[in-house]
Amino acid sequence: MRLIGVGVGPGDPELVTLKAARVLATADRVFVPVLDPADTGRAEATVTAHAQAGRIERLVFALSPAERQSYWVAAGDRVAAWLRETGGTAAFATIGDPNVYSTFGYLARAVRSTVPELVVETVPGITAMQALAAASGTVLVEGEEPLTLLPLPSGGAAGLDRALHLGGTVVVYKGGRHLGEIATVLDGREAVLGEHVGLPDERITADLISPAPYLSTVLIPARRAS
Repeated sequence: MRLIGVGVGPGDPELVTLKAARVLATADRVFVPVLDPADTGRAEATVTAHAQAGRIERLVFALSPAERQSYWVAAGDRVAAWLRETGGTAAFATIGDPNVYSTFGYLARAVRSTVPELVVETVPGITAMQALAAASGTVLVEGEEPLTLLPLPSGGAAGLDRALHLGGTVVVYKGGRHLGEIATVLDGREAVLGEHVGLPDERITADLISPAPYLSTVLIPARRAS
């Protein structure tokens, strides 16, 4: 029995690695995360370009911290039941990379707690910060510059301020609801905001005033000599 976390990139089906495409095309079942069982999530929209619809199954997750644990357990129980019933190979498709702020780690632990003989693997994916750097023509890091990646789902501008003082490039995930807080600590540094990067409704802008989706990414490049 195998469970493979597959990074499917930021949402563009062309930004899926050859290995990820192969795993999605050959796995016995491909599980995809959704917030609403009636809706197609971004991961599923990407997966459908590489896997037959009949092998795709939705797992419902929640963004609310109060509800996350129960949804992780329910999703883990469903995947574990499928694995025990079939003994097959299941893939779990996740936006970006399965080892970077991904739901996959929680799911894998939940499944392994009831299926200890489970083999867990991951296939790396292109991250949102890489996709935004490419789409905006921004160099992420060069030379000896540090790169700091931090999530900002509940604010936390103080943490961002500390990261900016490290002197390198800073990338903020899940900061769409807190653009005002981000803007206040930039201290004159340039920033680029990316929404739905790689999708038809992609928006790349230096505007940190207008509201943005929860999963937006903010890239703050290191200050460099011209």
